[in-house]
Amino acid sequence: MAGWRPVLAATTGALLLAGCSGGAGDDEPKAEGTPKKSSGASPSASASPANEPYTLAEDRAPKTRAEAVAFVRELTVRPDYFGTGYRTRDPFESDPAEWAVLGEDCLWRREALPGTVLASLTRMYELPAKDGKGPVYVSLTVTVHQDVVSARRDMAGSLEEALRCPGQQLNATDRVLDLYSQVNAFADGRSVISDDDLTETGSWAADGGKAHPFDWYKFRMGPVTVAATARHGSGRTKTEDSTVTTDMGKGMTFVAASIDSKGKAGDAAEPTEPKEAGQ
Repeated sequence: MAGWRPVLAATTGALLLAGCSGGAGDDEPKAEGTPKKSSGASPSASASPANEPYTLAEDRAPKTRAEAVAFVRELTVRPDYFGTGYRTRDPFESDPAEWAVLGEDCLWRREALPGTVLASLTRMYELPAKDGKGPVYVSLTVTVHQDVVSARRDMAGSLEEALRCPGQQLNATDRVLDLYSQVNAFADGRSVISDDDLTETGSWAADGGKAHPFDWYKFRMGPVTVAATARHGSGRTKTEDSTVTTDMGKGMTFVAASIDSKGKAGDAAEPTEPKEAGQ
């Protein structure tokens, strides 16, 4: 992955440590090599100048639920964004008219969207088990809010969830343990891919089995939030686990570049590799 925006390059170890929200209640907790360019429409250049955050101006964002559903479905999120060997899971996509809600009992459930949310789509991927290593499950959720204020409130709510529920039941079998949250609101001019972001780190276990690392990262671009999680498989070294986390962050950067490009050019074409800091 030759070129990707500054925040994840600088903070994959310190920031992109992970957690759960925006798609967490699905089968997934929420959703090496450079992704190849897709056939068809030629990729557009990265829209934001270097050292400026990717964003989506509110006046360029979807205004209706129909527009928002089209927006999230048109975003390209390929399995190889997250590394070599990933593939889509079945089921692959959630219902964009629903999202995951963490109840007072710390159990994630799918519910109809509130009035402040226009669409929310989770896509799910996996790195199959191989050579004695268990599968890795990755999910990515893009949520379109009605305005920036609603998106900021969603970010704040996500931070509160880990404080309220350091242990969370993701589904019938999987549980997240010992969640730790960190939030970063970036000042103007800082080299980042988004307007603000937060992370959670912890571990997950299925059916009371051995716990493995659990990553979550979420950022906001204007009225749009993007969240991703990774449930690491068994049999991996710390270096291999670090690669899973890093590659998830790189994949999110491609999604951020797509959103930024759509907002600035009104173009749904997939962008080229995001530029590195200083380019």
